[in-house]
Amino acid sequence: MKKITIAIDGFSSTGKSTLAKQLANHLGYVYVDTGAMYRAIALFAMQNGYINNEFFDKESLISSLPFIKLQFKFNSDLGFAEMYLNDVNVEKEIRTIEVSSFVSKVAEISEVRAKLVEQQKEMGKDKGVVMDGRDIGTVVFPDAELKIFMTASAATRAQRRYDELMQKGDNVSFEEVLKNVEERDYIDTHRDNSPLVKAADAIEIDNSHLSREEQFEFVLGLINEVTETN
Repeated sequence: MKKITIAIDGFSSTGKSTLAKQLANHLGYVYVDTGAMYRAIALFAMQNGYINNEFFDKESLISSLPFIKLQFKFNSDLGFAEMYLNDVNVEKEIRTIEVSSFVSKVAEISEVRAKLVEQQKEMGKDKGVVMDGRDIGTVVFPDAELKIFMTASAATRAQRRYDELMQKGDNVSFEEVLKNVEERDYIDTHRDNSPLVKAADAIEIDNSHLSREEQFEFVLGLINEVTETN
């Protein structure tokens, strides 16, 4: 079967990464979690005191970008690649509610996006890749053979995120998670640089009432259609 590029965009906590991992494993494709890359930059900013609830020293972060090394390293025990920041595994640290509260602000910075988009384009140059994020089908791979745009109600997404955090033992309230989801939606859709928008040729999936299995089978059908006609 001919290899294609699959771009998955959409709002936070819609399960983009879960679907992308399922597809990559099934197809034998490379999976790239672009959200993890932005989260790692946000974590770096937090660790170095560039960002907190009171201020954001954007210039210091921008000047530090050449010294930030991001890598995905495959973990055979887990079955997926984990995020490494300057040779340190930060997969767990980047998934916290604290990082979530800053990641959209960090992703607004044009210099950050330029650095990561360049890396993402390089990762997918040979096709056979599933990449998820906010601007994959519009900026990173505008010529992707299949573009998916995922959405669900804010309350549904907040409940999913809340359940996930509770399973990890994080001490958060549903209201706190819902507020974070809504704030990220606003920032993602209103930023000047590469705002979250549905590509004109993307297929929208509202998975508010879809199971993971139903969604997976539906997208597999789309992939089969694309590969048969290309």
